[in-house]
Amino acid sequence: MTQTTAPYGFRCGYIAIVGRPNVGKSTLMNALIGAKVSITSRKAQTTRHRITGIQTIEDAQFIYVDTPGFQTRHANPLNKTLNKTVANTLTASDVILFIVEAGSLSDADKQVLDLVPDNVPCILVINKSDRIKDKAVLMPFAQQVAGLHTFTAIVPVSAKLGFQLVNLQEEIKKHLPENAPIFGEDDITDRSEKFLAAEIVREKVFRLVGDELPYTSTVLIEKFEQEGNLRRIFAAILVERDTHKSMIIGQKGARLKEMSTQARLDMERLFGGPVYLEIWVKVKSGWADNEAGLRAYGYE
Repeated sequence: MTQTTAPYGFRCGYIAIVGRPNVGKSTLMNALIGAKVSITSRKAQTTRHRITGIQTIEDAQFIYVDTPGFQTRHANPLNKTLNKTVANTLTASDVILFIVEAGSLSDADKQVLDLVPDNVPCILVINKSDRIKDKAVLMPFAQQVAGLHTFTAIVPVSAKLGFQLVNLQEEIKKHLPENAPIFGEDDITDRSEKFLAAEIVREKVFRLVGDELPYTSTVLIEKFEQEGNLRRIFAAILVERDTHKSMIIGQKGARLKEMSTQARLDMERLFGGPVYLEIWVKVKSGWADNEAGLRAYGYE
């Protein structure tokens, strides 16, 4: 983390990205900063942590906080923790991006919006707007959502296609306080490479196994070594049962091999160098059930 002297008028602040699960929060943050630091998948509740993405331009530093999707069902301890994370992030932010999917306003969306404080500038971001063929329907939809809260701006975007993201960033910048940058100009996240490696593997598990696998599956990085530009990473996917282990490994190891290949390529793009990756699948019984051990890796 770096604190430097900023030119006159430089703006810097925290931007919370909130919304119900699967509206594209992580995809939006990755697109805004131009790097993949928050994992994505069709499986709801993929993001378990506050993930910070950073972009610095000539006159501003944007510190985006991708929050877990607010959970309105199943009051289990994990969901309560995720929701507490969302609520705490909102009150500590300088700007809030409230994300909805174009043409879709559910009770779950409204429950998240009820958490947005009135004293923090909030921009309504209508994501996946490229999916709406008749653009005339976007205006009444935007008016419907705007009737529920006082937004400082309304910006239709497509995070996937990069549509309107420059305009969105200009709207955000208007509401950032004048501050010196908090991070270095080349920083893209405050998370360690070890953490990002675990998240990338976890994304591949969810993408390739899908709804068959429960949320309790966890990825731990058992060893992370760097020799020059080469990173050697040894990861363990922890599952509840032997049947889950078989799901991940696949027939003759094909699924695990595909996960490893995809994860390695993503890591090489993110870290900017070659990666040697080994992934093992282990059943959680025994040492892996140690809660303190899981917390040490950032899983609470």
